[in-house]
Amino acid sequence: MALNYIWIGLFVIAFFITLGKLIFLGDVDAFQTLVSGLFDSTQTSVMTIALPLVGTMAFWLGIMNIGEKAGAINFLSRIVGPFFNRLFPEVPKNHPATGQMMMNFSANLLGLDNAATPLGLKAMGSLQELNPNKETASNAQIMFLVLHTSGLTLLPISIIAQRAILHAKDPTDIFIPCIIATYVATMVGMLAVAIKQRINLFDGVIIAWLGGLTAFIGLLVWYFSVYLSKEEISTVSKVASNLLLFSIPITFILGGLYKKLNVFDLFVEGAKGGFETSVRIIPYLVAMLAAISVFRSSGALNYIVDAFKWGFTFLHVDTRFTDALPVAFMKPLSGSGAKAMMLDTMTTFKPDSFVGRLACIFNGSADTTFYIVALYFGSVGIKKSRYAIPMGLLADLAGVIAAIFVAYLFFG
Repeated sequence: MALNYIWIGLFVIAFFITLGKLIFLGDVDAFQTLVSGLFDSTQTSVMTIALPLVGTMAFWLGIMNIGEKAGAINFLSRIVGPFFNRLFPEVPKNHPATGQMMMNFSANLLGLDNAATPLGLKAMGSLQELNPNKETASNAQIMFLVLHTSGLTLLPISIIAQRAILHAKDPTDIFIPCIIATYVATMVGMLAVAIKQRINLFDGVIIAWLGGLTAFIGLLVWYFSVYLSKEEISTVSKVASNLLLFSIPITFILGGLYKKLNVFDLFVEGAKGGFETSVRIIPYLVAMLAAISVFRSSGALNYIVDAFKWGFTFLHVDTRFTDALPVAFMKPLSGSGAKAMMLDTMTTFKPDSFVGRLACIFNGSADTTFYIVALYFGSVGIKKSRYAIPMGLLADLAGVIAAIFVAYLFFG
């Protein structure tokens, strides 16, 4: 229901803004820009996102099938089971969904979007099997989606690479601020959903795991900032992420061989679902990306940013951060749009400027909430998202606020 109102709202707002530009500003090309963006987005949703996803989906679903039959997913489930059993009480102990969710979170931690998507869709499918009401999101699905949309990332490789391409003096200087901002977003999202679902956050296991994760991230930040040079941080990030990514299929295949399984047949069996899943999500992607496109093409984001700048100027607050806000506003709507705005901001204000760095932190502080809701819930036919979107946006807001504070802290 929430998606329905949001979808309608984006179209209606875009129409009236564009109509106002035509009537009051005499912009005769306003509707042409809107329509061009609409057609481009519908083509992009199919040709650039859904169809290229077929190959990635097929590969990782095939690998996941090998991992399940070899027992690797169950092994991972037993490791994280005590924590996930409390965070996802609806999921039975040692259920494959636990290991699949952990695989998805691990891929996100490493900034591996291409691998995270098929792993996440597989996990959502497993959670759907446990869902008694197939058209309404379950508590477990909402918790999983909010944790995913909060975008906890330890290695923002793509952002560092893009800063290097634009000749930033120190491409990795946003590394620690990104970790802090995305960690705040994840914690706020998880705690908000846990309170809504009445999960006991004072349980010893939850406290131990959250404390351990916080300590691990803190030690990682400390080690990288004290013992590694900027160049070494970039190198370690690239090598570690790709090494760990490639180790997943190798480990699953070797596990299958150890169990004397026909790994090739298992791979083919699992990979067959890649095309079906990719085709099933096309209508949801077309609908959401079309609405986002017309909203963006209408200039609504620019008006929102101008309103924020006027408001903070009136309050006599430093308004430098408002120049990077288009990235923050676009991120929940479109990852590619946020990336484009980040690059445009760095090009306009220079990558080593306060605004250029803040745009990068915004881009790394959360994930694309509306896109992920449409993609993940659409893949299993969920029509009622309940409170998933508000909670996802709350996590995004926490990440944005944290990003602004750490940007001023680190870069003044």
